[in-house]
Amino acid sequence: MDNQSIELITRMVLETVQKQEASSENGYVVPVGVSARHIHLTQEHVEALFGEGYQLTKKKGLMGGQFASNETVTIVGLKLRAIENVRILGPVRSKSQVEISATDALRLGVKAPIRESGNIAGSAAIAVVGPKGAIYLNEGCIVAKRHIHMAPQDAMAAGVHDGDIVSVKADNERGTTFNNVQIRVDDSFTLEMHIDTDEANAAKIATGDTVRIIK
Repeated sequence: MDNQSIELITRMVLETVQKQEASSENGYVVPVGVSARHIHLTQEHVEALFGEGYQLTKKKGLMGGQFASNETVTIVGLKLRAIENVRILGPVRSKSQVEISATDALRLGVKAPIRESGNIAGSAAIAVVGPKGAIYLNEGCIVAKRHIHMAPQDAMAAGVHDGDIVSVKADNERGTTFNNVQIRVDDSFTLEMHIDTDEANAAKIATGDTVRIIK
């Protein structure tokens, strides 16, 4: 390897280190994705709502192999208050789960706890109505805990690990700081912080805006 090549590689390494140090000092920048209410279903429940043998159809691909389907349902709270056109996310799961905002919970009259996706034990009950039938979930309705999806290389650059809890700041006119933000790391993830519509509206944040991880 000649001296010119060594000099080029050295300069590239130094620039990378400097960027990581700057990122550590100023906070690691993360794009935001605002998550609207949605539902995950088992295949059994898909068929109960849409008919025997029915398969979800893809509308838009999402990270981690998930997709927004063309299919929507109506969710109904215990006081028979309903919200229509709730998007189903695929593929099917082992347990059905409804993710709503705190405002949705008030509208439906359900006491949905703040939970990490998949942690539905003891959560709120809710009914789901489709074009071919209805189901009643004894548990499964939650307000999703705010979180950041990361690939391992992003986690390394940010100095965080899967399961860590961090604070995040939005440097806009509202200047909002979000505490208790969970880090989720997986090879299939694209860097993005997920907050619900209530949080986004309160902080005046839209999908595509950025926030900074602060420690």
